[in-house]
Amino acid sequence: MTFRSWVKRHVPWWIHYSYRKIYYAPKDVPMAFRFIFHNTKSSTTVWERLWLIWQFYVISYHVDCPHTEHELINITRHILDLDSAIHGVLIEAGAFHGGSTAKLSLVAKLCGRELNVFDSFEGMPENVEEHGKSIYGREHHFPKGSHAVGLEEVRNNVVRYGDISYVRFHKGFFDVTMPKFKSPVAVACINVDLVQSTKDCLRFIYPLIVSGGFIFSQDGHFPWIIKLLRDERFWNDEMHVRKPVMHGLGTSKFVKIMPSNH
Repeated sequence: MTFRSWVKRHVPWWIHYSYRKIYYAPKDVPMAFRFIFHNTKSSTTVWERLWLIWQFYVISYHVDCPHTEHELINITRHILDLDSAIHGVLIEAGAFHGGSTAKLSLVAKLCGRELNVFDSFEGMPENVEEHGKSIYGREHHFPKGSHAVGLEEVRNNVVRYGDISYVRFHKGFFDVTMPKFKSPVAVACINVDLVQSTKDCLRFIYPLIVSGGFIFSQDGHFPWIIKLLRDERFWNDEMHVRKPVMHGLGTSKFVKIMPSNH
């Protein structure tokens, strides 16, 4: 058992939660203030943005969220800053317990976009990939079935803390569900941990990104994902496009991928 797992199991949640919020406050608080007092291209008021931040903290308290508030606020700001002339839905690939799904459902409501959530809801697929330490020095391993959270739990968390009316779920592994999806995509958020899963998401989502849209990978802290995204042969031979412009690659958990034809 890792120390992190031991803490989650034995330390009261409110203490663990408070520690995380204090620890990340130097990043979370400035990002929240910049977002609250930043006019977005999607029509939102200061009070709506303040309410949204409050809901993010409420959701994080009640749902196990591996992300931090400043990470989700950063994604939210990018989504709400899309020009209204840019059409397309939102995609989340990898839902875990549904914390980010609930948050993004509230963002979807503010900007009037449908949120499509892709997940096996059975954990990681069979894989023989070699994993290890992230760029932050923490060990990560993703055997088959790990991080499994059922659709019912995710849906219930969205109903309780988000807005389910803006969410559409796609249950199954990406190589089965994503080929059937053909809607134009404004923003896709990929949090899938594996090289093959990242390839599947990019292969099926990338062609659907509208002009002015983009993809966020939330796995930019994994060396195996960094290697994939830097690989010219992957982009040329498997994606059949020029390697796109990417922000944050190799230095951040979040990598913003800008399709090269935009």
